[in-house]
Amino acid sequence: MLLHLSIRDFAIVDALELDFERGFTALTGETGAGKSILIDALALALGERADATALRAGAERAEVVAEFAIDALPEVRTWLKEAELEGDEGRLLLRRVLDGSGRSRAFINGTPATVQQVSAVSALLIDIHGQHAHQSLLRADAQRAILDGHAGLAPAAREVAEAWKDWQRLARARAEFETDAAARAAERESVAFQVDELKKLAPKPGEWEAVSAEQSRLAHAASLIEGAQAAVDALAESEAAASGAISAAVSRIRGLVDYDAALAEPLGLLESAAAQLDEAVHALRHYADRVDLDPQRLAEAERRVEALHAAARRFRTQPEALAELAGRLEARLAELAVAADLDELVRQEAAARARYDARAARLTAQRRSAAAKLGKEVTAAMKELAMAGGRFEAVLRPLEGGSAHGNESVEFLVAANPGQEPRPLAKVASGGELSRISLAIQVITSKAAAVPTMIFDEVDSGIGGAVAEIVGRKLGALGRERQVLCVTHLAQVAAQADHQWSVAKASANGRVRSRVDVLGDDARVEELARMLGGTRITPTTRKHAAEMLALRSR
Repeated sequence: MLLHLSIRDFAIVDALELDFERGFTALTGETGAGKSILIDALALALGERADATALRAGAERAEVVAEFAIDALPEVRTWLKEAELEGDEGRLLLRRVLDGSGRSRAFINGTPATVQQVSAVSALLIDIHGQHAHQSLLRADAQRAILDGHAGLAPAAREVAEAWKDWQRLARARAEFETDAAARAAERESVAFQVDELKKLAPKPGEWEAVSAEQSRLAHAASLIEGAQAAVDALAESEAAASGAISAAVSRIRGLVDYDAALAEPLGLLESAAAQLDEAVHALRHYADRVDLDPQRLAEAERRVEALHAAARRFRTQPEALAELAGRLEARLAELAVAADLDELVRQEAAARARYDARAARLTAQRRSAAAKLGKEVTAAMKELAMAGGRFEAVLRPLEGGSAHGNESVEFLVAANPGQEPRPLAKVASGGELSRISLAIQVITSKAAAVPTMIFDEVDSGIGGAVAEIVGRKLGALGRERQVLCVTHLAQVAAQADHQWSVAKASANGRVRSRVDVLGDDARVEELARMLGGTRITPTTRKHAAEMLALRSR
């Protein structure tokens, strides 16, 4: 769940530190106070697209940090471990920094990360339903994703997509063979020649670096031996050798230490230098004995270096890349060998088609059952939301020839009133009806979601009265299962929350900033009264607000 949100210089927010609770939290306040800005800031931390206009006026950069508890989320912990982005035990920190040019940087547990990585882990943590979420519900792909997600069919859908991809790849290969056999035969001959040439050369991974180093060492063997021996002479074997001079100095100083203890430190340094010099001389002698003057091996290494160089020029690559190139060419030759056999191609295509048909048929059956269940659940929710005669259906439309998503498309149909024939959701006329249907779908499908935190940003627009109270109860029930945050203008919704925050604007030094107050019971009554009565709050509206809270607590 979401534990803490820190916001700096984002929109009209200069600095906010917010601690979150379990259950259902309502965010209320006047229009324009910054309620949705808090959600936008959180979305930025979760990997949403960055925009320089979100920077607070006069600020050099904006920063948002979100902290999550992940003790009960093994999938998140596994993801972090595989990505090598683990942090403190049971905690996850997401940080996003945005500068004035629109550039942003993302961090996971303090380590720089890509926005794609942030989005991937965020999908396991939190789900945001925006105030215009019903607009995405109008798209066919979104409707299919909702049905599959609600029924847990995403893995089966991925298997169908993989089977479709394999089938289409083999179908293209067969078609290419039939239409361009001569070109493929020529390519096969060319690739076979290159493979044969590289097999004779037999380059190995890492060979270029090794043989180059060996050739350089052998070519300079005489100079290496001479240089090592000269160093040994200068250090230990000549009349003016450094070792003798240092030994003499050590002997001389050692005899004087008894008279002045201040000489102990330079004596120690000289003794250390003598020991290190002895080690250096020993290492140089060992090196000089080990370096080998081997003209025959040098000639072999030079021939190998030249052969690798020549091959790299012919194949227009780097010498160190020859081994990888050989592997790619062998793989391509294998593909062409299969493609050269039309009967084998036809057989493989038929097998891939059969795999697709089997998986797609199984997915169709699962979707049909899931669609019937979703239809009943959303229809029941619509009745609770003052659409007593309404009906919802998730219809499967057959697709000729299939697709990567299966043998059907998914379309949501709605009848808002009794006696009406269900029509596509996109053609529902009333914005209020569409909003209520959207909320019903979101609340129901959210119960199957694995994410622990859900945010609803003014999804209750277009409703009121008893319907708003029902919406609040549904969000409250959802809050007993997971953490729920809702930005709302409706007192009936806010009254059902376990916690309520008031978001307000304040002016200071000519600048507007947003603040958030956690409301106690008395403050909640005042805020609910404001939401009910507007600018003029009367004892009656306060009494009504208090009754709403009392009913909620019972």
